[in-house]
Amino acid sequence: MSSTFGRIFRVTTFGESHGAALGGVLEGCPSGVPLTREQLQLDLDRRRPGQSAVTTQRQEGDQVEILSGVFEGLTTGTPIGFMVRNQDAQAKDYEKIREVFRPGHADYTYFVKYGHRDHRGGGRSSGRETLCRVAAGAIAKQVLAPLGTTVHACTTRIGPIEALKRDYEIAETNVVRAPDAEAAVAMAELLVRLREEGDSVGGIVEVIARGVPSGLGDPVFDKLDAVLAMAMMSIGTIKAVEIGDGFAASRMKGSEAHDAMDASGFLSNHSGGILGGISTGQDIVMRLAIKPTSSLRVPQQSINTRGEQVTVVTEGRHDPCVCPRVVPVAEAMMALTLADAWLTQKTVRALG
Repeated sequence: MSSTFGRIFRVTTFGESHGAALGGVLEGCPSGVPLTREQLQLDLDRRRPGQSAVTTQRQEGDQVEILSGVFEGLTTGTPIGFMVRNQDAQAKDYEKIREVFRPGHADYTYFVKYGHRDHRGGGRSSGRETLCRVAAGAIAKQVLAPLGTTVHACTTRIGPIEALKRDYEIAETNVVRAPDAEAAVAMAELLVRLREEGDSVGGIVEVIARGVPSGLGDPVFDKLDAVLAMAMMSIGTIKAVEIGDGFAASRMKGSEAHDAMDASGFLSNHSGGILGGISTGQDIVMRLAIKPTSSLRVPQQSINTRGEQVTVVTEGRHDPCVCPRVVPVAEAMMALTLADAWLTQKTVRALG
């Protein structure tokens, strides 16, 4: 159902922001893939709260447990179960908004859909749900590794501040995960100020997959770009995606936008590594538009469960911008999509 992603390489996740634990079951992973708890923990540490002054100060170790599907450092081909226990949930922070809908959050839509919701931290709609994706994505990266496929993401914009350089080596050396050292300083200063003001801001995360085999993706409805767009849009904070030149292509002539070829291959990559819904073998390039965080200390107008007009102020610990923590989540969704596409391709054509 809606908590399952993938066709062959399938992950089903569970858990809420303030529940006992979050986790998942991953099916379809081939046997013999080297996998350790530490490999999952590496990416979970990049996503976890409390990393710096520009993220939520909720203190969660996010220590993952692998429950099944791995023996002596190798996957067995059976379902891989994993779990992370919540340790620093503070439900009292949400008592004042138990019956109030936060503007921009899923409070209202969950209420009208189910009639009963977990108000603590947003329950299942919380960004904390993404830790399950990151753990599964870490496994997907191990599946892709023998192909030479790597996935990396970075923050290229926070509010009005844009990263003008693309020094990907430094993205993991600053708190905002930007590939531009000067922009990273300005971004961090903006986030510290917004956190003090109780406000938030959006941004853009860029994710790139390199070494992707050509031929991945299944026309007509399961085009690789269509599945990738769905994968990224399933992240709660994403409001738009573009692949390759994206919206900029709408302002270009065909003679400028199309990727010419010669005997050596493609001469450009305006398409972002996908043509006709099938990978070309070039880098797959995506950009994700992230909306501002919904929980604010700035007063906002809303209604409660009885339809009465109220003013909402959300206390607690919240990110002024989630871009730095979306980076490993975007990588995970890219890796999960590509691993599933690779295993699907093996069922339709004999591969050497």
